Amino acid sequence: MDINSTLLAAVIFAFLIAFVFSMFGQGGGSVYSPLLLLLGYSMLLSTSTSLVLNLITSLSAGYIFYRKKMIDYKTSLIFAPGISIGAFLGGAFSKSFDTTILLWLFVVFLLGVGARMIYSYWEKEKVEENSPIHLSAAMYALIAVFGLAVGFLAGLLGVGGGIFIVPFMVYVCKFPTKIAAGSSHLIISFSALAGIIGHATSHQFDIPLIIVTGIAVLIGGNLGARISMKFKTKMIKAGLGLIMLAFAAQILFKLLM
Repeated sequence: MDINSTLLAAVIFAFLIAFVFSMFGQGGGSVYSPLLLLLGYSMLLSTSTSLVLNLITSLSAGYIFYRKKMIDYKTSLIFAPGISIGAFLGGAFSKSFDTTILLWLFVVFLLGVGARMIYSYWEKEKVEENSPIHLSAAMYALIAVFGLAVGFLAGLLGVGGGIFIVPFMVYVCKFPTKIAAGSSHLIISFSALAGIIGHATSHQFDIPLIIVTGIAVLIGGNLGARISMKFKTKMIKAGLGLIMLAFAAQILFKLLM
């Protein structure tokens, strides 16, 4: 495959990834990185470009959730400091860090939570309550620690972190699914930006690649977020669960090869 064909393939797949993942409150980073690797780009270039695409997708899709008043700003800003610091450190240390153990932990998490979210499709549907008015001091502390850990992993692997944030907000913080999906886009924007800055301390970016794929995810993320408003909550949970299992299989295959 020549350079032009490779770039065209990257643009097409970036659009499709942003379109699908933005419907579930995700930036798509867990797929952007493997996609770019598959197309022949280096690990560092793939992860750093993935973070930029995550940022663009989150801002594009997040705007739609913002207009629908489906973002909890207070909780999102509680996530911001920890996830930003973690993402910066992950990006800065990505050049020298052995990620094998983290990838195995990633697989276990994805399998467990993904199966749980798929199972919820067959559960008797409950009317989701409003976002919690007050969070305890212990929950604030948990969010801070969780954000730091997710941020580090996001910066290290070039992912946005939404694959962790949405289940955490739904099952631990007890937020409605669509509010969690909308809020995750704002939170991801913090982690992606911090991760980008971290990566910038150790290597350069491929600007032409970022520009063309960035336009693709900007359009795809916006369209996907609009369509998500028409989905039922249990369909969003099940869809996210299937995505998580697909990620787990993808990472497991990579680890065993």
